[in-house]
Amino acid sequence: MTPEAFDKACRALPGVTMDVQWGDDHVYKVGGKMFAVYGPAADNFSFKASDIAFEVLTETGRGSPAPYLAKAKWVWFASLEAQNAAEVEGWLTSAHGLVAAKLTKKLRAELGVG
Repeated sequence: MTPEAFDKACRALPGVTMDVQWGDDHVYKVGGKMFAVYGPAADNFSFKASDIAFEVLTETGRGSPAPYLAKAKWVWFASLEAQNAAEVEGWLTSAHGLVAAKLTKKLRAELGVG
């Protein structure tokens, strides 16, 4: 997957904003809460995962527990370019949904998040 496709996939989701934090990391948020991060300097990325996806992705060695966010079930990948675009889009959609579900009902309505 390309960085441009990653950005497009994230921004296509409802209520998404992107901030550059921690140097040059692209941090994607919904309702002010992070759901995905892309590090352009190293071409790595991470995202919030469900309990099952976290276990599968980390136990099979496809991804690793994300530094500082493993307890929150974030998965880290060393290379975006090496990943299948459709699969990453699915993970991003799921991550967005997990984070959006924890927002208040009022904020979800304001952002147009189902």
